[in-house]
Amino acid sequence: IDRCTNQGDDSPILSIHDVGAGGISNAIPEIINDAGRGGVFALRHVPNDEPSMSPMAIWCNESQERYVLAIDQSKLAEFEQLCARERALYAVVGHATCEQQLKVSDSLFQNQPVDLPMDVLLGKPPKMLRDVHHLTVQRPLLDFASITLNDAIERVLRLPTVASKAFLITIGDRTVTGMVTRDQMVGPWQVPVADVAVTASDYCGYTGEAMAMGERTPIALIKPAASGRMAIGEAITNLAAASVKQISDIRLSANWMAAAGHAGEDAALFDTVKAVGEQLCPRLGIAIPVGKDSLSMKTVWEQQGESREMTAPLSLIVTAFSPVADVRKTLTPQLRNDKGDTDLILVDLGKGKNRLGASALAQVYQQLGKQAPDLDDPEALKRCFNTVQELNADGYLLAYHDRSDGGLLASISEMMFAGHTGVNLYLDELAGAEPEQHVPPAFAELFNEELGVIIQTAHHDTDTVLEAFREAGLARHTYVVGTLNNDDELRIYRGEQVIFQEKRKHLQQYWAENSYQMQALRDNAYCATQEFSLLDNDKDAGLSIHTTYDVDDNIVAPYI
Repeated sequence: IDRCTNQGDDSPILSIHDVGAGGISNAIPEIINDAGRGGVFALRHVPNDEPSMSPMAIWCNESQERYVLAIDQSKLAEFEQLCARERALYAVVGHATCEQQLKVSDSLFQNQPVDLPMDVLLGKPPKMLRDVHHLTVQRPLLDFASITLNDAIERVLRLPTVASKAFLITIGDRTVTGMVTRDQMVGPWQVPVADVAVTASDYCGYTGEAMAMGERTPIALIKPAASGRMAIGEAITNLAAASVKQISDIRLSANWMAAAGHAGEDAALFDTVKAVGEQLCPRLGIAIPVGKDSLSMKTVWEQQGESREMTAPLSLIVTAFSPVADVRKTLTPQLRNDKGDTDLILVDLGKGKNRLGASALAQVYQQLGKQAPDLDDPEALKRCFNTVQELNADGYLLAYHDRSDGGLLASISEMMFAGHTGVNLYLDELAGAEPEQHVPPAFAELFNEELGVIIQTAHHDTDTVLEAFREAGLARHTYVVGTLNNDDELRIYRGEQVIFQEKRKHLQQYWAENSYQMQALRDNAYCATQEFSLLDNDKDAGLSIHTTYDVDDNIVAPYI
């Protein structure tokens, strides 16, 4: 497919359809219907290793990793050559016809199991009318009055949504094709904290493609529309780590999940789709050309004579894609301690609201809250994105990370883990809106999950970076929040007082232990223990590259 689409207008592929729900019984009729055609198809030409399957099973099964392609008949031979070269399994299963009739023949039973007009199959269905209602729930305020900062930090770093995902990442090969230039693992110690995935377009140039994700499902329990806006905001702040020319280059895939029919969920879905599709994305100048939905996120069963049910909250999982101008300019969260004096700068797109509802902090204490983060100013997000791109292009940024699950505390910690260095974090300038009554000082600043980005820049470039955000209209929400220290520990200051101090390796052990325990169960337990024990080794230098040749040498020169 990639080789075909690279040919542009000369591609043999006229259209393409993935095989999902309904199998080829859905994909084949839809691809010919989109062209205003009918078609004749041979059921037994469909590749199938199970000869005992019935005609209906072959026609309707939903086995994955398949596509239906419409190929220009004059270029079929060229397509077959490409398939042979790439060792891609394919089969010619039929052809389109001007007569808008779908005919499927079965050579085994010598019959025609499908023979019907296309308008019967895909004619205009009657419009569905749903009478839905919003569900109002009174939720208590957050109460962290009896919680210590040390306990909160440990719990948040251990929460699976915040903690290391190494046990998932190491399942697969992250270098397949040889064109992966940015995978999940960052820095000499291969810490899984990358914001964005980047691949090169080919083996010769530096252009490429970037992909990032965003999801803020817990927020939907408080304000569904906000969860959709925040999911898109998170995908964009993740993608900003790549070299993207302009925000309008981004395309989104939206995966919607909801429990249709459950009280309040239909109205929540409607509100969120409208907020995202009709309001936010047009303001950002971003399109959502593709997506899917799963509207059965509720299960009901009977146990010991009692009826039980489990319902998942409304979820929007956003995947953002964009062309990349230069794959070499991809930023990572790895703090650089080899660049002299540096500063850490926070751009707070929440503008000081510091809302803690549905945060990781709330979850680890089995609370929810009443006020959740939201993307209140799409224009500020656009200006922040563009400013980051300009500063990155000019070489002012050394490291980059978004603020999301776990808040500023988690983001700074992950940057420390990737760079194996300490950080002094200053909170004085971050006090925004008055925190809720039972929220201790510093909790809102450290754990709120409003949109934002943290960047590292050389100290002599700090004024230039701050001026760039001032010109973008973000001066009031851009703060110098930290510097590096040589003690390999996190120190959090409020005024002159150190309110928290802990070694980086201990924080990283909290963060990595869940993944270690999973790997010890799934993989070789001794190897998993060896890897985890390295976190306690202050002398571990990580991976390094020492080439025995000049990478700029022209190796074919002697043969010319």
